[in-house]
Amino acid sequence: MAPEKILLIDDEENILMLYEHELLDEGYQVLLANNAREGIEKLKRESIDLVILDIRMPAMDGLEALGKILGLKKEIPIILNTAYSNYKDDFMSWAADAYVVKSSDLTQFKTTIRDVLNKKKSGS
Repeated sequence: MAPEKILLIDDEENILMLYEHELLDEGYQVLLANNAREGIEKLKRESIDLVILDIRMPAMDGLEALGKILGLKKEIPIILNTAYSNYKDDFMSWAADAYVVKSSDLTQFKTTIRDVLNKKKSGS
């Protein structure tokens, strides 16, 4: 079975590099996008199992991108990953499958990814 393919969308290069390294170590395939538009283009061209999406980005923020992604592929699971917990109260964020606040400890991040992918596999 091929490893799951995760699309990381974040405007912070250091975050993308850190997450890519960690997720490759976990056995996932990883695609990177520096902004929401680039991420949406990759989503149109590639078969993606999970999108991890930052909220605060220039040009198009993550909540706007969330709506566009769900419009393209409503079955794809999305994890919002942000440094700001206050977006949890925005009703648009409720459309995501999970919400993770950025931390230097990536345990919760990786657990959430596993849980969301397992939920997708089991079809629940």
